[in-house]
Amino acid sequence: MPLDGVKNIVLVLSGKGGVGKSSVTLQLALALSLQGKSVGILDIDLTGPSIPRLVGLEDAKITQSPSGWLPVPVHNATSSDTPRGALHCMSLGFLLRDRGDAVIWRGPKKTAMIRQFLSDVSWGQTDYLLIDTPPGTSDEHIALAEQLLTLSTADAALAAQNNLPRLTGAVLVTTPQAVATSDVRKEANFCVKTSIPVLGVIENMSGYACPCCGEVSNLFSSGGGEVMAQQLGIPFLGKVPVDVKFGELVEGKMEPFSDDEDEEEGESDGVAKQEEVQPAEPDDRPLVEKYPEGWSYPRFEGFAKTIIGHVQQTAAS
Repeated sequence: MPLDGVKNIVLVLSGKGGVGKSSVTLQLALALSLQGKSVGILDIDLTGPSIPRLVGLEDAKITQSPSGWLPVPVHNATSSDTPRGALHCMSLGFLLRDRGDAVIWRGPKKTAMIRQFLSDVSWGQTDYLLIDTPPGTSDEHIALAEQLLTLSTADAALAAQNNLPRLTGAVLVTTPQAVATSDVRKEANFCVKTSIPVLGVIENMSGYACPCCGEVSNLFSSGGGEVMAQQLGIPFLGKVPVDVKFGELVEGKMEPFSDDEDEEEGESDGVAKQEEVQPAEPDDRPLVEKYPEGWSYPRFEGFAKTIIGHVQQTAAS
């Protein structure tokens, strides 16, 4: 059965490109995993798949099993004092021979690929499947909505009884600028016309978080996404500033903090002592263990708890 084992599906949508939608998808997945939930990421941005790069697994390959394609594991579940859920991802980027290969497909081929992703991937027991979509409302979105609304059901109890996934809703990502919020309005209208619930709006790149102290400075505009959410009558999840630490983390450049950086250089006999700088040891911890050290995690922890609470409330009603 398609999506067998998946309990809840959350779409991550944006009206235009460049608003950090894939980054939001990954951080939301990490936050849900740290809440003990098993999570999958399905990247259907066929012409610009970025999830493989963000999780540092560009060289990974998809394997076939009797039950279908097996998604690429990002990290496994643990049952320690701070239990976390497993994270797996699937993307067209894993199927390309070279990451620079261009995907030049017409609409029917895109639609067929998305249907194959939704029917031929063996996710196993997954609490939340986050679907990272391309910007706009194109063939990919129409195919996705048709397929999911056919598989899903509005009755949570019936979905659980028949082991069907439930389309929990969509998270809309925007930046504060008017050009971005105007496009997200169209995305919200798409959700209304396709009967997809809107879980809320995330205003990404809202200010700049100092990498040293985390203080947020509004170098650019701020608040546009919140105003738009109020005008449309949809929930506003919160603002996320530009976090340099997270950018360094996914690029593999983040180094452990050292107290030696602030030590003053001593002098003796008029000659400055030049201490040898020891290279920092590589941090081989998985991404999910390093992520809470960034400034963005508390915000996405709140987003994750909001989505989990929404699912629990809907199931109880």
